[in-house]
Amino acid sequence: MPLSILLVFVTTSLAHSIYVLYSKKEISVDPKLREISGIEFDKYNRLWAINDGGDKPKLYRINSDGEIEKEILVSNAKNIDWEDMTQNKFGHFFLGDFGNNDNNRKWLTIYKIENPIDIKTDTTEAEIIKFTYPELGDAPVKANERNYDLEAFIAHGRHLYLFTKNRTEPFDGVTNLYKVGDHAANFDAELIGSFKTCTTIKTLCWITSAALSPDHKKLVLLDSTSLWLFEDFKGDNFFSGSVYRIQLGIVTQKEAVTFYDQNTVVFTDEEFKGIGGNAYFINLEEADKELIRNSVQAADD
Repeated sequence: MPLSILLVFVTTSLAHSIYVLYSKKEISVDPKLREISGIEFDKYNRLWAINDGGDKPKLYRINSDGEIEKEILVSNAKNIDWEDMTQNKFGHFFLGDFGNNDNNRKWLTIYKIENPIDIKTDTTEAEIIKFTYPELGDAPVKANERNYDLEAFIAHGRHLYLFTKNRTEPFDGVTNLYKVGDHAANFDAELIGSFKTCTTIKTLCWITSAALSPDHKKLVLLDSTSLWLFEDFKGDNFFSGSVYRIQLGIVTQKEAVTFYDQNTVVFTDEEFKGIGGNAYFINLEEADKELIRNSVQAADD
């Protein structure tokens, strides 16, 4: 292929990828949230967010212009590595301090706070949930077993479901699904399933956030390029049904996802050198979905 044609092809592909992402942009997020790692809507459809590790243990409410209009300090918490946020049917928020990049944290923390709409001041206290992976021993984790980092979880019933961020070498693309209780206690995380995303480049394939639709019939997992949509699953066996992949365009550091309503997903990316730092909305009914596996195939696996 002549170089000129190749350059046109690459330029056109890049322009298309940028369009795919930025056509979904709705909000530019306040620069104070440049490392946004978890988002959730309260019962009044107001957007809340948390920052990655290094920030104070704070929850931020964002208005429709992306500006911060309220901050709540969780007074008995630390932000070692906050990575995701979810809520249960009562509106309690769960803040996941479970980032584990080096796979060397033995005990990880989830902070459970009251429904933010009931917090009238700028501080609150959390119920503290602790968990460990029973497979972890005292020895350093082997390179091909580094699947104990975590950036994604959801609440369902009386449990929290955790989706690992795979750092294995060589990279095998598998996210493991664990569950723990949703109340203050020390838990051994129970391994209940796994799913392979892709094995091309780990930074494109590892899972960075998760969300469950309000009716609990759809699950989405987020990576740097895609949404993975799971439907028709049975109970909490989230990988048992149909699986679709929705391409999100140009690679950015996509770190947080949630549902706005039954069919609208909102995801955000971190700002890096002027790129990203936005909230994007996508309608699942209108999205271009690639079928990866149908429910009949899943039942046969």
